[in-house]
Parts: sequence; C-alpha cells; structure tokens
Amino acid sequence: MTDSQPHSGAGTSRRRLLLGGAAAGVGMAAGVGADRLALAATSPAQPDPVTAEATPDTTGLNGAQTVPFHGRHQAGIATPIAAYAAYVALDLHDDVDRDGLRRLMRILTDDARRLSAGQAALADTEPELAEVTAGLTVTFGFGPGFVTRAGGPMPSWLAPLPAFEIDALDPAWSDGDLLMIVSADDQVTVAHAVRMLMKDSRSFTTPRWRQDGFRRAYGSEVSGTTMRNLFGQVDGTTNPEPGTADFDSVVWSDDGWLAGGTSLALRRIRMNLDTWDEVDPTGRSFSVGRRISDGAPLTGNKEGDLPDFDAKTPAGRTVISPVSHIARSRPEQPHEVIFRRGYNYDLPPDGDGVSESGLIFASFQADVTRQFLPIQQRLADADLLNTWTTPIGSAVFAIPPGCDEGGYIGQTLLG
Repeated sequence: MTDSQPHSGAGTSRRRLLLGGAAAGVGMAAGVGADRLALAATSPAQPDPVTAEATPDTTGLNGAQTVPFHGRHQAGIATPIAAYAAYVALDLHDDVDRDGLRRLMRILTDDARRLSAGQAALADTEPELAEVTAGLTVTFGFGPGFVTRAGGPMPSWLAPLPAFEIDALDPAWSDGDLLMIVSADDQVTVAHAVRMLMKDSRSFTTPRWRQDGFRRAYGSEVSGTTMRNLFGQVDGTTNPEPGTADFDSVVWSDDGWLAGGTSLALRRIRMNLDTWDEVDPTGRSFSVGRRISDGAPLTGNKEGDLPDFDAKTPAGRTVISPVSHIARSRPEQPHEVIFRRGYNYDLPPDGDGVSESGLIFASFQADVTRQFLPIQQRLADADLLNTWTTPIGSAVFAIPPGCDEGGYIGQTLLG
C-alpha cells in the first residue's frame, strides 16, 4: 500500500510518523530519533522503502505464457510438459445424473477456459492469483463410473488394470470417477486453479485423492531435456515426439465419442531410495540397461543411441541384461508404444526411513489394453528395478477430446 500524496523531503510518510510518535513517547528513544534526524540532514536522500516503486526484473519471466484451451485435443497432453502438476480424482455424488454431469462439465470447462487465459473464474475469491498463467493447462478424464452414469458406450479398456504380482495398491491412490490434471510452471498457479475447480465441483463430487508431482523448474535445463526421476535415472528417452504422425497414431483415438481424445493409465510407483542408496553406479546402470550418468544404453555412447540387445561381453553374456528395465519395456510388437508424461513425488517419510518418494507414471495411448498392458505385464513378470519399486496406486481414465469455443469438455459423450 502506498501514500496517495507524492513523497518529498518535507513530507511525512506513514512509517516516519509511526517511528516519530513512538520515539516521542518513550524518553530515551527520543534521543535516538533526534540522532537519526541529524544524520538524515547530512546524508544523501534515500528513497523511502514504503513509498518507493520497485522496478521488476522481467528477464526470463514466463508467468504470462498461455496455452490455448480450445481445440480438437485437450491441452496438457501434447503440450510441452510443465514443471508442476496436480492429479485430482473425484467421486460423483449418488444423485448426480446425466443432466448433472452436463452442468458439472459446463462449469468446469468455463473455469478452465478462464484460468488458462489468465482470467479469474466466476466467483473467484482470489482473482489476483489467476493473472499469472505460467503455461497453465487443465485436462479432464472420465473413469468407468462417470461413463456409466452418462449412459454412453464404454470403451473396452476403461476398467481397473488387472492385478499384478508386484502391486501393493492402496485405495487411497487408486481409481476415481472424474480426473482433473492441473499443470503449470508455477506452484501458486497450480494451487489456485485446483482450489477453484474443487470449489465449483463440490456440489457434484467428493474428493478421492490428490497426487502432486514435480520436475525440474522452468529454466533449470534446456527445453527438451529428458526428465530424471529420483533414482537419478533418465526417464522417457524413447517417447514419441508430439506433432509427428507417429505421435498421433500412438496417442489419439478415432473411436466414437472419444475421437480426438485418448486414454490415461496412471501408476503411482513408490521408490525405495534408502535401499537404492546401497547400489553403486555400475549396479544401477546394469539394472536399468542405461548408464545412470548420461542415459546412454550400455552398448552406446549417448542417450539417443539405439540399444544393441544382442551385443555380448567377452564372457559371452549380453551387455544389456534381458531382465534390465529397458529390455523388459521395449516393444515386442509394433503397436506396443506409449507416450509417457511422468512426475516425481516426495512426501515426509512415514517411519524410520529418510524418504517417501517415487514416480507418478502417466501413460497416454489410444488403447490401454493393446498398447500399455503388454509392456506392464512384462515389467511385472521380470524387471530388475522391481527390487526397489512398488506400485501403490493405479487408475485408468478416458480423456475426451477438446472442445470449440462455446462448447464443453465431454460434450461428445453427454450431448
């Protein structure tokens, strides 16, 4: 807050008035006030920190970046990935019918549209927080319960994943009727958007879980650098490139109301960093099949080199173990390709350990059963990284297409 009158040497600022009044009423402090006045008379004039206007440094400022909300596809999938994300799952109230779903999605679409453009949502009680967009995107997904309530055709793959022997799933991190993915390069932006969306959906839904994730902050690395998870492992080297024909064939569905949309398989994977700490770099690299230091396959020199799974050591063993992570996750059929968009998580430890950390693994593909499930089954059957990882959450969502101006997300399903 600044004074309404211009500041001058003869003027009295609010701060000086308060300081002066306090000094006058406390005896000895009056001498201190007099000394300061004498000093001020012989010193160069300094700007009053209360009334002086700061000149902001806008170098590298990314807060004004916006991502278009409308389009054939929802934002937040092919969009360059942001530093922070919140995955929020909601359960529908029992009395919400098809008409209620329509009202809900109209409200949430309008909120997301406004917030993505740096505008306050209707009835936003903190509109100032909406001004910094920082590349904000909001993506909606529908669980089996939502599609059932809508009365629409159910995709064959829209169901919980089958049980895997490695799983230790916690209902607190699994399933849900409606998913909202809120991501941006600023945590305040994410927090505000999530709160607005939650406030406007509470007449229709109950919160089920929230998972917050992070990557390197905007500007910390060159754009396009492959993410490292908290194992230090380069994670996502062979991802399809958004904007290419390969990406489109992997990710986007052309099936009915979902045409222009996709599917999401979400896995919350706990990483036991305390026991990972006991493994030396050679052992870590052997488990992954890539050098931990630079992400290059053990048969290559740089991250982008193709792994040679047939190369042998002088002893006759394969250089890349057949049960290493990259050997188990590589496609065995041409259609076994997915698009990964993961985040790290880190929570206060529960118990005697140093950390409670892991990966929010998000896999987008046109068909979960055909593309994702065979890969996940191989990893569950044999993967050296399973020694240090445990899936504790799992969910599958249909991600509907985007919408035009005046439309709403889910309109192809709800009409």
